[in-house]
Amino acid sequence: MGIDTHPQLAPEDYADWLAQLKGQIAQARQRAALAINAELVQLYARIGRDILQRQQAQGWGAKVIERLARDLKEAFPDMRGWSSSNLKYMRFFAQHCPDGQFGQQPADQLPWFHIVTLLTQLDSMQDRAWYATQTLQHGWSRTTLAVHIKNRLHLRQGAAVTNFEARLPAPASAMALETLKDPYLFDFLGLGDDAQEREIENGLIRHITRFLLELGAGFAFVGRQFRLEVGGDEFFIDLLFYHTRLKCYVVVELKATAFRPEHAGQLNFYLAAVDAQVKAEDDKPTIGLLLCKQQNRLVAEYALSGIDKPIGVAEYQLLRDLPDALEQSLPSIADIEAELAGDLETLQAPEEPNFPQ
Repeated sequence: MGIDTHPQLAPEDYADWLAQLKGQIAQARQRAALAINAELVQLYARIGRDILQRQQAQGWGAKVIERLARDLKEAFPDMRGWSSSNLKYMRFFAQHCPDGQFGQQPADQLPWFHIVTLLTQLDSMQDRAWYATQTLQHGWSRTTLAVHIKNRLHLRQGAAVTNFEARLPAPASAMALETLKDPYLFDFLGLGDDAQEREIENGLIRHITRFLLELGAGFAFVGRQFRLEVGGDEFFIDLLFYHTRLKCYVVVELKATAFRPEHAGQLNFYLAAVDAQVKAEDDKPTIGLLLCKQQNRLVAEYALSGIDKPIGVAEYQLLRDLPDALEQSLPSIADIEAELAGDLETLQAPEEPNFPQ
C-alpha cells in the first residue's frame, strides 16, 4: 500500500489565515529581539556607570577593569561581551551618554555596536543624534553607518542645488531635496580625475550596490543607456532609477566637465520624454539629477530657475585623500557589497579606541 504524498486540500480561507499567523510570529520575534537588545544596552549602561563612579571615587585603573573582565567571563562563560575593551565601551557610554539618549532617540533602540560606533567615531552629540535617527529610520547596519560617518553624510545630505521648491508641491519638494546630496563620492571606482563619462558610468554599474548606497535609501536601478524614441529620433539616458519612497522615476545624467546651463536643458527634455512615455498615471513627476565634475552654484541656480521640470545639480568626486590609518580601519568595498547582498551575516567588533585610563 503506497503512501499518499498529495497534501489534503486546505480550507478556503487557510492561505489568508497562514499569512496572518506568519506576520504575527515575525512581529513577535522582532519585538522579542528589540526587548532583549534594550535590556542588554540598559545593563551595559548600568555597568558603565558603576565603573565610572568607582573609578572617580576610588581611583580604579585599567588593571581593575581587566580583572573584572576575567571574573565576569568565568562567572558567565556562555555570554559574550565581557572583554576589557567592551567594559571600557560601557564606561565610555556612561560618560558620554549619561541620559541614555541620542537627541530624541533612546540609545537602547540601537544595537550595542551601533552605539559604540556613534560614540567613538563622532564628537558632536548633535551629529550622533542625526546619525542615530537616520539609522533607525533606514535600518542601517553598523558597516553602513560607519561608511556614512566616514563620508560625512550629514554635511552633504540635502545640499544639492535644485528647483524643487518651485516645481514640486511643498511636502514632496522637501522630501525630494533630502534624497539628494552634494557632493557625491565615487572614490570607490578607483578612477582618476581625467576619467570620461562612459568610464564613470561603467564603473558605477560594476559597483552598483556601492553606488546605490551612495545614492541613498529608496533608489531602485532600472537601466543604463535607457532608450527613448521621440519623433523618430533615438535618445539614451545615462542612468534611470525609480525611487520607491518618492514614487517617481529619477533620471541621472553624468557630465565629465563643469556644469553648463545647456546641460539642464538637455535633462529637462529627457524628463519630459520619460513623463510622456514611461511614467505611469499614479507615478509622481520624474526628477532629474545632473552629476557634474564641478559646478558654480549661482550659475546652476540661474539655469534651473527657467527649467520646467524638477532638477537637482550636484558635483561628484572621484578622488579623495584619507589618512592611511583611517582608510585601513574602514570596511572594504567587497564587505559593503557582500553585506548589501545579504552575505555578510556577522560583523566583527570595532577596534578598541584609545580611551584614557
